Amino acid sequence: MPAYHSALNEETDVRQVGNVGIFPVRTKIRGPAPVADPSQGDILDETLDLFRANSLFRNFEIKGPADRLLIILILFISDCLAKLGSSRAPSSQLEASKTLNTLAVDNFPVPGDANFALNAHYAPPGSRADAEYLRQYLTQVRQELAARLVERLYADGTGKPSKWWMSFQKRRFMNRSLGA
Repeated sequence: MPAYHSALNEETDVRQVGNVGIFPVRTKIRGPAPVADPSQGDILDETLDLFRANSLFRNFEIKGPADRLLIILILFISDCLAKLGSSRAPSSQLEASKTLNTLAVDNFPVPGDANFALNAHYAPPGSRADAEYLRQYLTQVRQELAARLVERLYADGTGKPSKWWMSFQKRRFMNRSLGA
């Protein structure tokens, strides 16, 4: 059974930095991301929907620029769940939000950096300005994704993270991690 791919791979008028697609996002966080139509889903909704299913796969065939962004975001969600799961007591929603926002804005490697985990599958940005744009875009997207993940983790109102999400904290998509 093949992994689930992004439906946004079919879009042709998408800016690419290296070979990572820059897709519109519904967000209130400042940054360079294009603004998405509020009535439709975006790449972050798709990532959250596909995360648990794709986490079960060791192989993933990249079919376009949206899949490259999807991989980065799925690995970021894995790192978020691992970070939340590493605390001794379950975090409250506010603590989890603060922890994941800090993780989202921490310095991280982008495609083309020497310590980026998946450099073999990604083209480096064409210039230093493109690399900085990609870093800013990914920072904005990571912040919004962390906020949406916290909403899903604590959606049941019990004040504890969902066991159905936290059960994926040790599972690694493609046996990789963006973290150390």
